[in-house]
Amino acid sequence: MGSIVLKSLSILLGIFFIFMGVTKITPFISKELHKELRKEYVRYAKVFPLSEMLDFKVPSKWYRRTIGGCEILFGLSLALIPYQRIKNAANIGLILLMILATYSHIAISDPFDRCAPTIVFFFMLCGRLVVWYQTHRREMLEKLVAAQNGNGLKRD
Repeated sequence: MGSIVLKSLSILLGIFFIFMGVTKITPFISKELHKELRKEYVRYAKVFPLSEMLDFKVPSKWYRRTIGGCEILFGLSLALIPYQRIKNAANIGLILLMILATYSHIAISDPFDRCAPTIVFFFMLCGRLVVWYQTHRREMLEKLVAAQNGNGLKRD
């Protein structure tokens, strides 16, 4: 028995990340936004973590496509797959992508208004995990109480 808040957050966040992932991969939704993202990922690829230490240059085209593909995969998992373990794994994956995006914005000295949506979605994803934890904990406590009372019947 899931929470309506948890289901709503999962579906809405999933749809948003599917939209953003498709926009990063193809100009199908918005040509202008896709073109802008292509330019931005050239800058993000230059500040990719560990690229200097490992002496490895990340091609911006594949960096953008990989991030977009992960967002689509995780978004589909959040929106469509009914298993909470998979949803939580996708949620954690998206949180890690939001941390990477925040790092990239800070590393290229983007103004706060460019970084703010990433931070907002980071906290929304964290909030979804908190709601899942509270719902899961409540369900476990109800099962424990029902088992102690014997077949879920209340004893007086």
